[in-house]
Amino acid sequence: MTPLELRASLGLAGLYALRMLGMFLILPVFAVYATHLSGGENHALVGLAFGAYGLTQAILQLPFGMWSDRVGRKKVIYFGLVMFAIGSLVCASATSIEWMIAGRALQGAGAISAAITALLADLTREENRTKAMAMIGGSIATTFAISLVAAPALAEWIGLPGIFLLTAGLTIAAIIGVWKIIPTPTISRFHSDAEASTSRLPAVLKHPQLRRLNYGVFALHAAQMAMFTVMPLLLASTGHIPVDGHWKVYLPVVLIGFVFMVPAVIVAEKRNKLKRVFLLAIALMLVAQTGMALYMPNLLMICFWLGLYFIAFNILEATQPSLISKIAPTDAKGTAMGVYNTCQSLAMFVGSAAAGWLYQHSGATPVFWLCAGLMAIWLIVTFGLVPPLPVKTRMFHIGEDWTGNPAELSQNLAKITGVKEAVVLIEERVALLKVLQSGWDEASALVLIEQTTVNA
Repeated sequence: MTPLELRASLGLAGLYALRMLGMFLILPVFAVYATHLSGGENHALVGLAFGAYGLTQAILQLPFGMWSDRVGRKKVIYFGLVMFAIGSLVCASATSIEWMIAGRALQGAGAISAAITALLADLTREENRTKAMAMIGGSIATTFAISLVAAPALAEWIGLPGIFLLTAGLTIAAIIGVWKIIPTPTISRFHSDAEASTSRLPAVLKHPQLRRLNYGVFALHAAQMAMFTVMPLLLASTGHIPVDGHWKVYLPVVLIGFVFMVPAVIVAEKRNKLKRVFLLAIALMLVAQTGMALYMPNLLMICFWLGLYFIAFNILEATQPSLISKIAPTDAKGTAMGVYNTCQSLAMFVGSAAAGWLYQHSGATPVFWLCAGLMAIWLIVTFGLVPPLPVKTRMFHIGEDWTGNPAELSQNLAKITGVKEAVVLIEERVALLKVLQSGWDEASALVLIEQTTVNA
């Protein structure tokens, strides 16, 4: 990476982390502290407040990304961060659950994920974009783990309003970071690998394999939000642990989850057993959720089921984007990821709202049965998933002055050994190739692209 690319990648990964920190910090404590608000004794409303963020996020995420194509990436990011900061301040000052719902919806209206990804694509060359995206993914995973451990003690120290005030402060710092640290791209254009296209939406929505994965991310995150709507309450009541001590439960189970995730992902990717590992992780998640529904009489069993849950969750969270990348049409990867992320945000709303309603009327057990049902359907749906080839996406820049025939170049690239799909997008000045992870003839692709450009 050039110094500019590294600066942009690290800066945007940090921006993503700051923004996700505001969401993750409340995950393990919201259900307990929201009950102190006026109307907070109604767990159905608490669940609605918990998930309101996801609803507005799902509605606005793709439109904001497309809006950034027209008005500029940074303008949309500034707007989204301001909305998130205002929402955080509303949440911090809320004295009733109704105002908390409004504040959480405003937070979700700062839906800048797609705009951040588009800006990252503007600021990185094709050959370095995967590294840059990996930095963002790593920042999200790290923030999630830190938040689960730090949030309970932090909430006991400064309370839920304090966490929202901290979130607002971090958001203001992020605005300054975008202004002072993140470079402004000299050329901004649409990127099929990073952005959603309305013209590609029908094909992505009809794709049977992608539909399976979209249901999967919906089930995974609906169950996650449902579980965290009731788990903090159970740790306090059944586990007899004060809120500031919940980190003692979360820290070991999160670490166990990461330890088991690494070899599972290596086996899935290096030995081409992605579907098998994926199915086993879903089955393990089903066992964990069923166990929570059937037998959770004390703290020891809560920790056991949570340990199984986080092993499965981390494996599924790590492998699903890889499956999307391998299965999505080469020129619609950004659209496929946009739909995938929208399903994830919608799941946050549905899972927490449903869990709050169930807990209000019937207690915790039906919540875990709901989660187990989502997992059972997911397991059945995934049996029909066609195992993807062990491929990866490679991108090559096409010279700005090149005026050749994109279809002819695509056909020639597709004939190269190890290339499974090839498409040249002249508007984006890029050749997108889906190639075998090992044994593909990269040298021939480079020669062909260079000769074509020189001959033009």
